Amino acid sequence: MDSLLMLVKGALAGFVIAAPVGPVGVLCIQRTLHEGRLSGLTSGLGAAFADAFYGCIAAFGLSLVSHWLESHELIFRLGGGLFLLFMASRMLRVALQPTPETIMPVLRHESLPGHFMSTFLLTATNPITIVAFLGIFAFFGIGAFGLSNAMAAWLVAGVFAGSSIWWLSLAGLAGAYRHRLGNGGLRWINGVSGVLILAFGLYGIGSVLWAWSGL
Repeated sequence: MDSLLMLVKGALAGFVIAAPVGPVGVLCIQRTLHEGRLSGLTSGLGAAFADAFYGCIAAFGLSLVSHWLESHELIFRLGGGLFLLFMASRMLRVALQPTPETIMPVLRHESLPGHFMSTFLLTATNPITIVAFLGIFAFFGIGAFGLSNAMAAWLVAGVFAGSSIWWLSLAGLAGAYRHRLGNGGLRWINGVSGVLILAFGLYGIGSVLWAWSGL
């Protein structure tokens, strides 16, 4: 019974962490609309594995690792911001293609493993997620650093399940509208997604430069 309760609490924590629609959410929606639910779900699973990784650090009390990640947070955030700028440039380049017929071939240059790794790395460049997990664990009455290994494992499994449920739902919802879009709609989605991702990237890089300027 305790293990089931821990699994449920972990699932709730994973869902809450994944739910805010940030750059990974935009990528998931964009890829689902262009390439189908499988591409969107694969992208989401990359983020879910990264969430589970940080949940594992928080649940098992790996303080040395968490302290190292937090101490290098600005470097990770800068890397994530630069990666977002790269993704935005690709989306905007596709959106500005001279003929609509060229949109789909360009978008299919990425593979499913590439989708997975890009969202995994993008999510993993935000070490502050550890702090978020600790806060949510505390909210649900979970003493993360006092758990047995078995209970911590159930908690991490729940985090992965909850995060995956969110991404499955998001990909399914976006996929329901995929076939209603023509080439003009795909071009519009690429443009909007590119601008949003660009804004996220610039914000991340700007926050790093602002923090460094105050040191």
